[in-house]
Amino acid sequence: MDTPLTLTQAFLIGLVSTLHCIGMCGGIMGALSLSLPENIRSRKSYLVIFISLFNIGRIFSYVIAGVLAGAFGVEVLKALGLENGHEILRYAGVIFMVAIGFYLAGWFPQLVLVEHIGKPVWRRLEPLARKMMPINSPIRALLYGMAWGWLPCGLVYVVLLMTVTSGSALHGGMMMLAFGLGTLPSILSVGFMATWVRRFANSQTTRQIIGLIIIIMAITSLFIGTGDGHHHHH
Repeated sequence: MDTPLTLTQAFLIGLVSTLHCIGMCGGIMGALSLSLPENIRSRKSYLVIFISLFNIGRIFSYVIAGVLAGAFGVEVLKALGLENGHEILRYAGVIFMVAIGFYLAGWFPQLVLVEHIGKPVWRRLEPLARKMMPINSPIRALLYGMAWGWLPCGLVYVVLLMTVTSGSALHGGMMMLAFGLGTLPSILSVGFMATWVRRFANSQTTRQIIGLIIIIMAITSLFIGTGDGHHHHH
């Protein structure tokens, strides 16, 4: 399995794509920080704990989704009875990754349509999330974060489609964990210093560079990480 490579890729996608997320989740993160009661916001240590709990909850939901997606992918392959399933999964994963690159660069905005997949789930969860307000206890922060993890986001869903090609439930969960950890730095920074991060994120050039990095990563992964080196001439 070329696990380390795809985990690194998932982490890097999380890291660079949060510039896209800042537009979406950054606003939520800022709003969440502001919606915290004054006695929590005025104490740095409390604020850090609550913002961390939001994100632990969010990433926990990503991992659950990744486990489900990975398991689903394995079942599909079994049902189709393909013996070279691993190769097929690998190429499918690369295609999804290239699509993410195009999407982030702004060359494939239609990808946002995958968000419709999660609308029914979010419709159920949103009222529950609203009941958590005001977020005045650590457990509420954690639960709110877990609901937030299911917010329809094109990027998260495309990474989830990539985890369908991960080859196992465990690897699917690990990929989403890596992706979630990658999203932390910029989303946490938005909790504390929103404006200049957002200005940088909204620059078209920044987004195109990020898109290209991911496309290059996807294409190079076809040549590295196979471990067997003979896949070119079956």
